[in-house]
Amino acid sequence: MANLKEVRTRIASVSSTQQITSAMKMVSAAKFRRAQNSIIGMRPYATQLADIIASMDVGDSLQTPYHERRRVSRILLVAVTSNKGLCGAFNANVIRQAEARLQYYRDSFPAATTRMVAIGKRGADYFAKQKGLVCENRSDLLDATTFDAVASLADSIMQQYRDKEYDLVEVIYNQFKNSLTQILSTEQFLPVAVDSPRDRSGHAVAEDYIYEPGKEAILREMVPLSLRSQFYRIMLDSLAAEHGARMTAMQKATDNATELLKELKLSYNKARQTSITNEIIEIVSGSEALKR
Repeated sequence: MANLKEVRTRIASVSSTQQITSAMKMVSAAKFRRAQNSIIGMRPYATQLADIIASMDVGDSLQTPYHERRRVSRILLVAVTSNKGLCGAFNANVIRQAEARLQYYRDSFPAATTRMVAIGKRGADYFAKQKGLVCENRSDLLDATTFDAVASLADSIMQQYRDKEYDLVEVIYNQFKNSLTQILSTEQFLPVAVDSPRDRSGHAVAEDYIYEPGKEAILREMVPLSLRSQFYRIMLDSLAAEHGARMTAMQKATDNATELLKELKLSYNKARQTSITNEIIEIVSGSEALKR
C-alpha cells in the first residue's frame, strides 16, 4: 500500500503541474497575439524608413554624427532578455551570444573597455556577477514597452555616442519569426551602417526618391527617428519571441505532464490489481488452511 500511496502522491503532483502549465500557456497565448500584432504592424514602417535612408548617397558632406566611424576604444553592448523564465532557451541563447561577443571584443580590441545595458532581469542577474560590466539595468522597459519609454533609452545611447563615450554599440536579441522559431540576432546600432535597400529576395534595388527640402535636412531629421524606430522594433521583436517561446514551452510541458499522467495511472492500476490479487490469494490460502 505504501507503493500505491506514493503513486497517488505523484499523480496529484503531476496533475497540479499540468493545470499550472496549461493556464500559463493560455496566458502566454493571449500576450503573444498582442505582441505579434504589434511587431507585424511596426516592421513595414521601420523597414521602409531604413530603406529610404539607405537609398541616399551618404558621402562625407552628408554624414550625421551617427555615421561617424572612430577607432574602437569604448564599446556598449545591449542584451535583451526577459524578466521571467519558463521560456525554453530564450534567455540562455542571448546570454551565450553575449558571452561570445564579449570574448570577441577582448580578442579584437584588447585595449577597449566594454559596458553593457541589460534589458531583462534574467540577463541583468547573470551579468551582474561580472563587476563593472553592467552600467544600466532597464528591465522596467519590459513591463511597459511604449515607444516613448524605448525612445528615451535610445536617445540616451545616441547622446552618449555623440559625446564619444562609446565608439561602437551593438544589440543582441531574439528576433520573432513565428511562435515556434526565434532568430538570435546581433545588430550594429551605432555607427549607422550604410547599405543599399534590398528587395524580398535580398537583391539591392535602386530607389528614385525626390528629396525635399534636401538630403542633408532629411538625414538630420530621419536618422534619429529611424534609430528610435529600430530600437522599438527590436523590443517588440523580443517581446513577441519571448511570449511565443513561453507558449511553446508550456505546451510541451503540458503534453509531457499528460503523457506522464497516463503512465502513472497505468502503474497505479497495475499496483492496485496486484494488491487485490495478493489479498485474494491470502484469503483463499487461509480458507484452505482452515479446512484442513
